[in-house]
Amino acid sequence: MSSTEVFNQVFTKAITDYHIKDDIDTPISNPYDRDSLENRLYLKCWIDTVQWHLEDLIRDPHINPLEALQLKRRIDRSNQDRTDLVEQIDSFFLHQFSDVNVLPDARINTESPAWAIDRLSILALKIYHMAEQVERKDADLAHKERCRAKLAILQEQQCDLSTAIDQLLEDIAAGRKYMKTYRQMKMYNDPSTNPVLYKK
Repeated sequence: MSSTEVFNQVFTKAITDYHIKDDIDTPISNPYDRDSLENRLYLKCWIDTVQWHLEDLIRDPHINPLEALQLKRRIDRSNQDRTDLVEQIDSFFLHQFSDVNVLPDARINTESPAWAIDRLSILALKIYHMAEQVERKDADLAHKERCRAKLAILQEQQCDLSTAIDQLLEDIAAGRKYMKTYRQMKMYNDPSTNPVLYKK
């Protein structure tokens, strides 16, 4: 089984588990060992799944402004949690590949493995929810066919991205590419760099 087959299985489980109750306040019950990569991937996808539904809620044109502000704050916290987890996942890979002999002509990738895996988690969510649209009982045939065509593209994209991630991990393991990570420096979350906050 390839690395991304494992990743995609974990993402599917997280999404399926969330939709048992389909409630943004459902406590997470992570089935994987705390020190495992799967544990971090499950948590990452759970956060993505909750945020997906928060993003749906905040787009209600009739939402109470106070509720919208509370949701926006929650989405902000979720984005920070998501970023922190991506960095944890990259730390796992940095440790895993720490003994690799990097070849003299090794190249760097445009993104780290974890940021590519982040996109794979979001793709799993898009596929799940597009498949829901295909099966909607209250939707007309034209809507279902449009969504079926989009679903096919998303599934192809998932296949291509999975292949690219597997190849990236193989290249890093063989020393043909090397990893560098840059911690996210979100200035708006930092009271010392956000002028709205430090000028108070």
